[in-house]
Amino acid sequence: MNSSPRHRRRAGAASLIGTTIEWYDFQIYGLSAAIVFNKVFFPEIDPVTGTIAAFGVFALGFLARPLGGIVFGHFGDRVGRRNVLLVTLLLMGISTFLVGVIPSYASIGIAAPLLLMLMRLLGGIGLGGEWGGAVLLSVEHAPAERRGLYGSLPQVGSPAGFLLATTVFAVVSATTGDAFETWGWRIPFLLSGVLVIVGLVIRVAIPETPVFENARKVAAVDRKIPLVEVLRSHPKTVLLSICSFAVSSGGYYVYATYMVAHGTNDLGIPRTTMLISGIVFSAFGIIGALAAGAVSDRVGRRPVFLAMAGFTVLYAFPMFWLVGTTQPALIWIALAFGGLANGSVYGLMGAISAEIFEPSVRYTGASIGQQVSAGLIGGTTPIIVTALVASAGSIWPAPVWLAGLALISLVAVALLPETFRATITTSPRDAERTPVRSAEQ
Repeated sequence: MNSSPRHRRRAGAASLIGTTIEWYDFQIYGLSAAIVFNKVFFPEIDPVTGTIAAFGVFALGFLARPLGGIVFGHFGDRVGRRNVLLVTLLLMGISTFLVGVIPSYASIGIAAPLLLMLMRLLGGIGLGGEWGGAVLLSVEHAPAERRGLYGSLPQVGSPAGFLLATTVFAVVSATTGDAFETWGWRIPFLLSGVLVIVGLVIRVAIPETPVFENARKVAAVDRKIPLVEVLRSHPKTVLLSICSFAVSSGGYYVYATYMVAHGTNDLGIPRTTMLISGIVFSAFGIIGALAAGAVSDRVGRRPVFLAMAGFTVLYAFPMFWLVGTTQPALIWIALAFGGLANGSVYGLMGAISAEIFEPSVRYTGASIGQQVSAGLIGGTTPIIVTALVASAGSIWPAPVWLAGLALISLVAVALLPETFRATITTSPRDAERTPVRSAEQ
């Protein structure tokens, strides 16, 4: 059973737009934590500790993501990808919208940060279930010889969401002025309600993937408990998948979240300059993801990933030196190369994650790899790096952390099988011996 060209295009677009909306929601919290939440929700403590506390709540949302991956992965493997994605989009969107109406600490006291924590937990659970389904919706509809490119489309949602969030923040910050820290910051959260409606309309029109429909007929997926099955049958693959995401999960937040706080709070760089650097990072991340996905369809996933992870190891210190000059042009150049590298490795993980698991446990397996890595490494990176830099009294722990994450991912992907020639309707153990056949044949 093959997907029609029309359905492929719609599935790719739905995955891209949906994950852009989801990551817009998540990124506006990250930016708010870096810039304003220490004053709104944690005003009783000093600024550095307040920033760490705000990043701590940010990390809480990430720690909830593995739970979302397991729960929604289970239903995604048993009842299908499409319907689960409608639920995750609603959960993420509603929780983000409600952050925009939470009163400040000055108004309701300790209840304010507690409500913020609850919304981050719900948002993290929603995002934990979103990513795996969006990737599979695109990859399982894709023609065999273009899975890398199609798999990069939902990955583009991350830099695209950050680009949208940062642009909205820059505009709102510039137009509201001093009022930004009192009520202006709420506008990006409230706008998420409109975006969620758009995403739901698009996703309702997409059919279930033909790969899942075929698996349901021939593999009796309803009789399996996907979590038990994937951990029993693929423990090594799950572990390597978690490690392979280290550079994209943790490294991303060195670039996109910690760097904003470092530039504005430590180096005294104007907030607008750092927000523009985020826009540059995101734009080049989109280019990197699409280019890496397309190239990997020709030469394989591993060579492209290893090259870009290796570049990240070598580039970590030079990037921070460039930002340390406080010169806008050099800052933007530094983040442009960072976005290109991070977008490339993240873009590749869409196809890699889908191809290393068989259809009956693919949603769960892919979700565990990405979400456990995000929970353990991604959400904790801003707070860990902030604390390490404060303790050391110097910036050097930040590039060391970034380079270390890139090295972990490099080794993990080197140990995974090359799967770009595999057929994804069967077990990935056949990756090396199964030729690619066009979905048109």
